[in-house]
Amino acid sequence: MDVMAQNQWKQEAAEAAASLAESGMVVGLGTGSTAEYFIKAIGRRVAEEGLRITTIATSERTEAQARSLHLPVTSFAEHTQIDLAVDGADEVQQHTLYLIKGRGGALLREKIVAAASKRWIVVADESKIVEKLGTLVAVPVEVVPFGWQATAKKLAETGATPSLRLIELGNAQAKPYITDQGDYIIDCAFGVIENPKETAHHLDHVVGAVEHGLFLGYAKEVYVGGPNGVNILRAGK
Repeated sequence: MDVMAQNQWKQEAAEAAASLAESGMVVGLGTGSTAEYFIKAIGRRVAEEGLRITTIATSERTEAQARSLHLPVTSFAEHTQIDLAVDGADEVQQHTLYLIKGRGGALLREKIVAAASKRWIVVADESKIVEKLGTLVAVPVEVVPFGWQATAKKLAETGATPSLRLIELGNAQAKPYITDQGDYIIDCAFGVIENPKETAHHLDHVVGAVEHGLFLGYAKEVYVGGPNGVNILRAGK
């Protein structure tokens, strides 16, 4: 796929979602390349239109970007509910709008923000749309570092092929990827997932797993950028 075209589609979807923000809102900011386009678009609206919002970031990287654009950043200590949140996705299942998220390493905070949002919008380019989850990517699972090997064994018992996410250091050396919460991520390859709810149920009950990247029932709208512009998918349609 043409990367330049793909980035253009991401940007168009993100800008369409940014038009939903209204003054006075608390806006949740996702993490990842598509979310970055949304944050830039919101920053332009604040600078050029005088849009007045407060934001809650899903990662330290996102918070740094928001502050660089002079977006006010708050926390759940001040606001326990979010009016509008926008985030990307690694896979979007058609019709159900079930998602896989977490390749950016922020799935725990992203799911907390999604659960606390009155309206949670996903932005993506059309390459992320699939008939069944697991077609393109594995399911990230955030785990506590203590005993992660035992946790990985339990994840394998759910039918996954688990792989600890690593950061290459050079000279054939690597270290575990560490999330903003100080956890590890184990990427769990299931192949095509026939029953996402059942898979999520099994992952929910693995001791040592903090959260997983199956986002089921959170998205009601997905803004999809493609060669014919932005198409809005809605759950059940």
